[in-house]
Amino acid sequence: MVSDNAAEKALNLIRSRLCNPNFIFRPLCDSPDSNYSKLKFIVSSSVTEACNNSVLLLGPRGSGKVAVLDLVLEDLLLEYPDMITLIRLNGLLHSDDNSAVKEIARQLCVEHQLLFSKMASFDDNSEFMIAMLRECGLAHKTIVFVLDEFDLFTQGKQRLLYALLDAMQSVTSQAVVIGVSCRLDADQLLEKRVKSRFSHRKLLFLPPSEEDIYRLLDHILSLPVDSSLPQDYAIEFNAKLHSMFSDERFRQVINSYMNFSPTVRHLVKFLFRAASDMDLKLGYLSFENFKSAISSLQRQPKMECLRDCSILEVYILVCMKRLEVKEQNSYSFSAVMKEYKSIHDSFQTSDYYSQDVCLRAFDHVLQRGLVCFADGRGRIQSTEFRPVKLLISFAEISQGLKAHHSCPAFLQKLAS
Repeated sequence: MVSDNAAEKALNLIRSRLCNPNFIFRPLCDSPDSNYSKLKFIVSSSVTEACNNSVLLLGPRGSGKVAVLDLVLEDLLLEYPDMITLIRLNGLLHSDDNSAVKEIARQLCVEHQLLFSKMASFDDNSEFMIAMLRECGLAHKTIVFVLDEFDLFTQGKQRLLYALLDAMQSVTSQAVVIGVSCRLDADQLLEKRVKSRFSHRKLLFLPPSEEDIYRLLDHILSLPVDSSLPQDYAIEFNAKLHSMFSDERFRQVINSYMNFSPTVRHLVKFLFRAASDMDLKLGYLSFENFKSAISSLQRQPKMECLRDCSILEVYILVCMKRLEVKEQNSYSFSAVMKEYKSIHDSFQTSDYYSQDVCLRAFDHVLQRGLVCFADGRGRIQSTEFRPVKLLISFAEISQGLKAHHSCPAFLQKLAS
């Protein structure tokens, strides 16, 4: 039995690590082929060699683009404390060219202790930005522009991107433009005049491999032996943890996580939930903690809603699934009724209802959010004649019917 104090300290340590992106991504930055090393080389070469660069960080949300970028900037600001000026913009806030250039001017004024004019026009702020790029270049200072949600800056006339990249063509300027986007085709959204001034460097952030996931698990969950925690407790905690990693049941849970959402952000949520379930009296992480964590994360409201459907509503969903399998991309309630009659004639079931009853069941399925209209005509047209589509996948229908309390076996077979 472990003392509550030691177990609570261990839990607080693990939680603090999970809340610190710099700690989480540090082990993934060791390799010279890592995105951290490549990005650091691009930015540092601009600082040391007085050149201009532009790069896009692309990958799904939660893959660590911003976390790795912050690590790089933090390390470079320590190496070159007086040689880097950081300007951050977000497409959700500054996609309008006027507001973006004004925000750049404001941040430059704050950084260099200058007076900012709120009444300045777009042209005034653009001239100020170009002048600051020139002055910083002459002083051997690099301005790093971070454009988060980069794809949103490509909307409209792209005056900001053109002004920024065009100013960087000068030999006197010294700047780096870093775009961050979850759209892999972000560079294809650029206008021709902007694209010709962009360097076309792209770093792709992929979900971590199985090997990387186990490295992260060991890095985040293992306790330090030389700390305020009792040494015997830390050694035993780590031994039990590594023993669990080699357990086949635990590997199945990790595989289930990887199939569900293999991003680092979801891994952190998964580990936080597992750590929060740790029994403080026992003092160790157990397999049950991770099993309950993956179950809570994999909650699927649509499948839970499907389990509460009536048999007639299940029939309607199976009919719609069969119509989509037949590649009927557009179909109405009338087509669903024909498929329903076809199933009844083929299997001679006793579950046959009138069209009015079926229409009410169809309305219930619409209200549950399992089905929606495929057009945007509102209530102008009658429900039974409007095209509809499924909002639930075939796999979810199949799994949901298996868990349904009274679904006929032949319907489960039709849905599989």
